[in-house]
Amino acid sequence: MTAAEQDKKRPTTKVIVLDTNVLLADPNSLLSFPRAEVVIPETVLGELDKLKTARVDPDLRFRGREVSRLLFDLSEEGSLIDGVELPDGGSLRVAPFESDRPLPEGLSARNADDRILATAYQVCHADGKKCDVILVTNDLNMLLKAQTLGVTVQRHEGGVEASFARRYVIRPFQRYKVPLGILAIAIAVFMAVVWVATVIQPKAASLAGTAPTELQNVLTPSQKSAFNALTALNNLQQHAEDPESLRSLSTFYYDQYAQLTASDPTVAYNAAEQAIRYAERYLAVAPMDVNVRVDMAVLNFYTGQSDKAIQLVNDALKIDKSHIKANYNLGIFLWQSSRRDYVGAAAQFEKVLSLTKNDTHNTGVYQSAERSLEAVKRDAKAAGVTVPSTESSGSAGIGSQNATSGAGTQ
Repeated sequence: MTAAEQDKKRPTTKVIVLDTNVLLADPNSLLSFPRAEVVIPETVLGELDKLKTARVDPDLRFRGREVSRLLFDLSEEGSLIDGVELPDGGSLRVAPFESDRPLPEGLSARNADDRILATAYQVCHADGKKCDVILVTNDLNMLLKAQTLGVTVQRHEGGVEASFARRYVIRPFQRYKVPLGILAIAIAVFMAVVWVATVIQPKAASLAGTAPTELQNVLTPSQKSAFNALTALNNLQQHAEDPESLRSLSTFYYDQYAQLTASDPTVAYNAAEQAIRYAERYLAVAPMDVNVRVDMAVLNFYTGQSDKAIQLVNDALKIDKSHIKANYNLGIFLWQSSRRDYVGAAAQFEKVLSLTKNDTHNTGVYQSAERSLEAVKRDAKAAGVTVPSTESSGSAGIGSQNATSGAGTQ
């Protein structure tokens, strides 16, 4: 028997790799994957340990301690490095990052997210074991990077972050425990700035025109981004529906969402809502901007509004049916939303392959779509769903989803 035949006969192990933000959102996610091998990268434990002394939300520190408590309780059953059995028939273990082993292309040992992704690869290739790795994360940056590497990604819903009262009532008061005197001063200063901007300088076109050049030259990229956002806000006071200002603010909040998803999910969620709000206003005056429409679809998807995300990306494809990002994201939405539309998702990835096959500028997208297509086929097979072959699904598969996904744009 050849090595390939032996590999096919080897039983497949389902490996769940948990990211830090998932554990902080829901400590009980440790026990949420029955009959699977749950892996906690050692890097994640390091990030949890930093919370003990970090100046962060007390609620976040509490959840970090809760994860540690659960792991401590499980350690009484055996070694976490060797693995312990879970009540649901699965197992859990802590996987160290092996720095002496080669990393997948595009990953760096200096980056915590990359070490978590690399650990997933190392776990699956240890001892020649055959397994399906699923990275569970709510971090947009890690999610996108994992997709480019062909790693199956799953978002985790639930936990304390899903509580409306905690998100919008309890946590804001916990986070902003500021003396009322300081708060009053801050509000007074803010109102003074607004008064100067709107009364003293009513004819100013933007804040940028009043800022010294030497000040702008020493700003960091993040500071410049925030400064541009303030400029856009000031412009909107003069021209309520200025397209460039609306687009600038939507982009600013989109970037804030991507940066804050892991460290502060609540603030990140609020940033996403702001990005969506400004994008909607922008599209009302510039409805043909496909890129903004697709970005808004991504934000809706990652804030739990998958049906709206699918509708938005389909609207984008009505404008430009060959838009690569729109086609690729529709595949992701159909695949990873509650629809689990494997046939429609596979057809979308095949379309991306046809659009990027001979495009040297989109080699990475082609490879990502290729890996995603294979992952969709594996998930479909596990679910007992037959995905049409490449020859037929490129047209028939898409058309069959026309009633639900609107993906019949080929």
